[in-house]
Amino acid sequence: MNSKLKKIATGVLAGVMTLTLAACGSDNSGSGNASATNSGGNGNSGSGSSGGKKVTIELAISKSSQDSAFVAQDVLDEFEQKTNIKVNLQLLPAEQTATVLQTKLAVDEVPDLIQYNLASATTDLNLERNFEILDNEPWVSRLLNKDVLSAYGHVYSFHYSQDTGMQGVVYNKDIFKELGLSIPNTYEEFLAVCEKIKASGVTPVFMPFKDNWAANIWPAAAFADWAAKNEPSLFDDINAGRKKWSDVPEFATFLEQQYEVYKKGYTNTDILSDSYDMAVGKFLNKETAMMFMGDWLIVNVAEKDPNVHLGLFAIPSSEDASLGASPLGGQLFIPKKAKHMAEAKQFLEFLASKEVAQKMVDSQGSVSNFSDVTTPKLPDYKQEIVDQYITPKKTTLTTDAYMIVDRSELYRLLQDEFAGGLDAKGVLKAWDEKFSQLMKDKGIEGF
Repeated sequence: MNSKLKKIATGVLAGVMTLTLAACGSDNSGSGNASATNSGGNGNSGSGSSGGKKVTIELAISKSSQDSAFVAQDVLDEFEQKTNIKVNLQLLPAEQTATVLQTKLAVDEVPDLIQYNLASATTDLNLERNFEILDNEPWVSRLLNKDVLSAYGHVYSFHYSQDTGMQGVVYNKDIFKELGLSIPNTYEEFLAVCEKIKASGVTPVFMPFKDNWAANIWPAAAFADWAAKNEPSLFDDINAGRKKWSDVPEFATFLEQQYEVYKKGYTNTDILSDSYDMAVGKFLNKETAMMFMGDWLIVNVAEKDPNVHLGLFAIPSSEDASLGASPLGGQLFIPKKAKHMAEAKQFLEFLASKEVAQKMVDSQGSVSNFSDVTTPKLPDYKQEIVDQYITPKKTTLTTDAYMIVDRSELYRLLQDEFAGGLDAKGVLKAWDEKFSQLMKDKGIEGF
């Protein structure tokens, strides 16, 4: 991994570990310079730069992120009422978000704001070239943890929380309790759990692989866990062209594991037709017991029915696996060529205000990243993640954090495995070829 990317990955992981401390001692209300975040704090308040005329700013966001607290209708309505600035959402197809944004940036048809994640923005969207540095925004001085919003020594993104998305197996605690099941610690134990759930008449695992990124949750955590424990320099070597993905036989094993779960009949039948937007309903109706996904799904379900008790455990690809920590997702970025730069910054200032940030932290059960915003009592599932994985340091950054090229081709190859076009080794071989070409196109040495 190059030194810049290593700093980003280190910063994100530092954010994961900071969660424990922040959760335990976050009552800092009254500190910081909250007055700087009230509407009008930086001279961009009022009705925007159009002298009272309504201004519309564009915010590009993946359709899979429509539940983001940033775009909650009450938040957007309040901002418009206070500033006369309307936020219009550009909803991008989940599987094409990176490609669409790359095109918009290339042809200078940029939105005023983009919701994305920091690690991917550095690789997919050329962060330094395309996005505004936010170091001097008034809310930055109130941040408890700048690292999770920073790259190359600068703050490039905004978020009210310092949580990172944790990835593993989301599971229904009530179903596990009813069937007398324990969290599996090995792949063999996981298959045994699946068999008992299937026998009860419930689908053990929901695979929404119409959305190709969802097929990457298992391998992204499994690959990273194996590398961290067995070959810490692996991703450096892969990114330098010294090693190939297919050089690691365990990677093929992990892909075969996920496929075997499907072949054994432990999943929904139409995995390549079913999409992520069906997942909440599947859990609400107790049609499925598990899903390879991030903890954001737990939040989505709890919003619909807080009486559905879900938890998260590590992908059981190997014994005593670590929980995957995805690069902090869902931050807001401002393109350098935004047509309404002042208004875009004003929107971030509004979100960072003590009152609005507190509402979002409370509604999401998040760990605050502002010194004057108090972290609420964490939801049970999140406290369990802290106690079982973060505090004992059993987390690992997923493979995505180390990738410096667009991963969408890999996702499509993973779909091909389930369509019967490729086996696990074929996926890795095809990815080697595509990865090499993508790295070559970026001018990376060694390719």
